[in-house]
Parts: sequence; C-alpha cells; structure tokens
Amino acid sequence: MKVRPETPDDTRAIYDLLAACFPTQDEARLVNSLRESGRLLLSLVAESDGRIVGHLAFSPVNTASGATGVGLAPVSVAESHRRQGIATTLIRDGMSRCRTAGYGWAVVLGEPNYYGRFGFRPAATCGLSDEYGGGEAFQVCELVPSAIPLGAGLVRYASDFEALGG
Repeated sequence: MKVRPETPDDTRAIYDLLAACFPTQDEARLVNSLRESGRLLLSLVAESDGRIVGHLAFSPVNTASGATGVGLAPVSVAESHRRQGIATTLIRDGMSRCRTAGYGWAVVLGEPNYYGRFGFRPAATCGLSDEYGGGEAFQVCELVPSAIPLGAGLVRYASDFEALGG
C-alpha cells in the first residue's frame, strides 16, 4: 500500500470510494466542494494494486479569536481493505504533513476511543466547542506544543460543511 497526495486523476475514484463508505453521497460531495472552493488543505489517498482503497481530508477550522487549525474529515477505507491499518496510516501521515505545513492543532468529530490513540482528547477540556453538538466526540489534538487556542470557544468548520446538515 502506498499513501500519497491526491492528483486530479483521482477525483472520480475518491468520490466513488466516499459514496460507497457512507450512507449518502454527502461526504463525497463535501470533498468535491472543499476541493472546488480551495479549502481542501490536504487530501491523501491510500493506493493498493493501482486502486484507491482509502482517503483522508483536512480542511481549515477557525475560532472567533482568529486561531486557525485543521479539521480531519472525512476518513474512508474500502470495505474490502478495512482492519489492515490503512486509516491509521492515513491519519498519522496526514497529521505529520499538517504539522510540517505549519498547523498547530487539529480537531475531529469522531469516536473518542479510536481517535484518542492519535493524541486527540475532548476539546471541551481546552475550552473549545463545535457547532454540531458533538460533545465528547468533538476532540482536539496538539500538532505543535502549546498551539491549541485554549478557551477560544466555538470552532467553525469551512462553510462547505453546512451542506451536511449539521
């Protein structure tokens, strides 16, 4: 398996993968929207035998105070390739690339036990909240020491996410 940034030739395969991995095509349309609006900061694919079997996206998030981080969403792996460490590899590689690009913190709305192993913790413990009422599932991870904007309140995702219906 090879992890690499998406290329223009991958667009259809990414859309098809996301449409197959989620109950609706909302996430596939979201990634296309982020790409078209220039807000797809990082899009990685996992390729196996010339086929895209995994995908991960990062887009900008902001606080009212102007602090900018990255939001991890969505992550997908083809059903035939799950439980092989592909998502783990994509997430670790993506977070490393975001750190190298100068982003200090990341958020995710997901399963706490799963994302906790990557360093994510409940964002509320840092005084951060999300617009979707994610509670414990809304988590933050420090990519650079002391970069999390403590007490900054509401973290907003790119406007492209509004189409998901929150």
